[in-house]
Amino acid sequence: MKKLFLVSLLALGACSSPSLQGMFQPNAPADPAAADPGLPPPASVTTATLDPTPAPPPPPTARTVAALDTTTAEDRAAATAPPPEPAGERSLGTTLATLGSPADPGIWIKTPLVSDLVMGRVVYQGTSINIELRPSGGAAGSGSQISLPAMRLLGAPLTGIVELSVFAN
Repeated sequence: MKKLFLVSLLALGACSSPSLQGMFQPNAPADPAAADPGLPPPASVTTATLDPTPAPPPPPTARTVAALDTTTAEDRAAATAPPPEPAGERSLGTTLATLGSPADPGIWIKTPLVSDLVMGRVVYQGTSINIELRPSGGAAGSGSQISLPAMRLLGAPLTGIVELSVFAN
């Protein structure tokens, strides 16, 4: 009985997650424009970035983790380089993070711990990477989303909820 209660509680919690809402609405069309052909197609999301040459988005036919990760060897080397002098670095705290949109290229984390786009660092189980900190707009404690390339560099499970320590430069 406890298991059934916990599963129900998790399902209800997932219903409030914007990324999972459509999963629990079986009659909701996957594409909002399909519901009403008179609606314009949804605008593509553009995200501000600090990288002067951001990674290109993955091709529409990408189906594997490797195909979705369009970062270059130089991007990965910069992310795993030793962090800059810690004199200006400050701890922002910890956050629970899940995989963000695999179609959003780059090495980033969207988190409520920042209100502006800044460079920083995250640490997961002793592994540290340099990363772009993007504001999520969420309430404090609402959790974060991290890019596919960042999860791979950290060695974090792609389907897990990971606890990250976040630092700003």
